[in-house]
Amino acid sequence: MSSHAASGQSVMTTHVILTRFNLPSKGFESLVRAQDGWLKERINLFERYCLPSVQRQTNRDFDWIIYFDPESPEWLLRRIEELNAKNTFRPIFRTEVSPEELLSDIKETVSSHRPLLLTTNLDNDDALSCDFVQRVQDAATVSSATAIYLATGVVKSRDAVYLRRDTRNAFCSVSAPWPAALTCWAAWHNQLGRSLDVRTLRGDPAWLQVIHEHNVSNRIRGRRVSPAPFRTAFPGLLADIPAPDRRDILRDRLYGSPARALREGLRATAKTATIAVLGTEGIDRVKTLMASATKTLSMVQGPRQRPIGKSK
Repeated sequence: MSSHAASGQSVMTTHVILTRFNLPSKGFESLVRAQDGWLKERINLFERYCLPSVQRQTNRDFDWIIYFDPESPEWLLRRIEELNAKNTFRPIFRTEVSPEELLSDIKETVSSHRPLLLTTNLDNDDALSCDFVQRVQDAATVSSATAIYLATGVVKSRDAVYLRRDTRNAFCSVSAPWPAALTCWAAWHNQLGRSLDVRTLRGDPAWLQVIHEHNVSNRIRGRRVSPAPFRTAFPGLLADIPAPDRRDILRDRLYGSPARALREGLRATAKTATIAVLGTEGIDRVKTLMASATKTLSMVQGPRQRPIGKSK
């Protein structure tokens, strides 16, 4: 896709979007991804949100690598081929991706090696604003390895849209001179600033998170807003959300948004304490133990019995 340069900066930049689709994972996420229907839901979300948002970028001077499990089911392999009829992305099948393998894959994918490597993380159930690529390329710097965050985005639930500012969001990018060869997967998205310079840019929403049943970590955050001002930036992705009335907005300002902020503050405090005691892997171990206990309890209890006389 990298044949349409849109700015002077892009002439200096090799830009690659990176997506983990269903790479085999350990711990808590592996329990979620092992559930029936996870892949089918994800491919539907990918087709509905992620793929069209990348195809509609105003600046198309970039490449897109998506990693898949080599043991993906046959139906998924066929669907991937159908969705990639326009060669929008390069599918790569690996059981895991080391930093060395990632750089090798990037070098094999890009058509030219420019002075600056820019990588962006994109989850398979999320979406980008149509000007995301242009904005992040404009922010890239050749001076040193730098983490770049476009801080403003929107969160979409089943029937509402929320405006959110997150200065360490999962749509992170890293720009680095090729000799340094660092990528956005060098660390957790919210910890890149520990070893890199950071540029945080505000402005119009640059990304869209979708809340659905099998989200591993996303929750409704931010304040409720009308989707109307953001439909141009996310063509077709917010069309099914009705405009809230004033009572909905006021109710969220007075009760919903403060309650969510309080819960997030408590979660952040608990997470920070866990990392301080157990390290970054401690979070995953705790989640895994809790998820395993819940799964075991469900198996012991068996399916719930419906009360007599109740219909499905």
